[in-house]
Amino acid sequence: MLIAAAVCPHPPLLVPEATGASGPGDAELERLRTACHQAVAALLDQSPDLLVVVGANPRGRHPTEFPPDAAGSLHAFGVPFTVGGVGRPGPPALPLSLTIGRWLLARAATRPAAPRVAFWGVAPDAATAECLDLGEKLATLAPRVGLLAMGDGPGCRARGVPGAADPRADRYDEQVAACLAAADPAALAALDPGHDRRLLIAGRAAWQVLAGAAARDAFDADLRYWAAPFEVTYFVASWRRRARAA
Repeated sequence: MLIAAAVCPHPPLLVPEATGASGPGDAELERLRTACHQAVAALLDQSPDLLVVVGANPRGRHPTEFPPDAAGSLHAFGVPFTVGGVGRPGPPALPLSLTIGRWLLARAATRPAAPRVAFWGVAPDAATAECLDLGEKLATLAPRVGLLAMGDGPGCRARGVPGAADPRADRYDEQVAACLAAADPAALAALDPGHDRRLLIAGRAAWQVLAGAAARDAFDADLRYWAAPFEVTYFVASWRRRARAA
């Protein structure tokens, strides 16, 4: 049963090693990092038996579970950074979304009684029904399941023109923000996959996995962050299963 969830984005710049010298966006980046760390902390505070990290896997056509000790890296972005994979031979296996998810969990690793963790990748263009089915399956894997859904919003705003208007992206942003702020899985399930390619969206599939996992219960929500500081929209949210009345 899903007891709690967190939604976070997965830009490489979340990892301090990827940012290099300080710049004008440092304050906003720190606000984003703080929101992500708070969302993950709130998720762990619910003491899940199993924590499932879900994110886009561009290399796979079907949902894929990665080994719990699989490593991820930012080498493809020119950053000498690796997380996980201690004692495991071979190159890093996790896609970017799960690499950032693993890093967020590693930052919270000082907490006692860390839950068992599973990493699942889903194709960025996976059909809605496939995402919902996966979410429903994941929610049954333990009595108390927590879900960390990793995904970015629209990235189609004008390159090099911060804050450039795009009415299509703005409307999509408002739709997703409303879904997350209301903990509305049905509304998340209604997101149109047809927008993914046009608006350069990397998070829709993971959000719809969350929708499938959360479909059977009511949740309270906290939308912790919603902005497009670097020409891509990032959302951070926390969901917690609502206690049933006695």
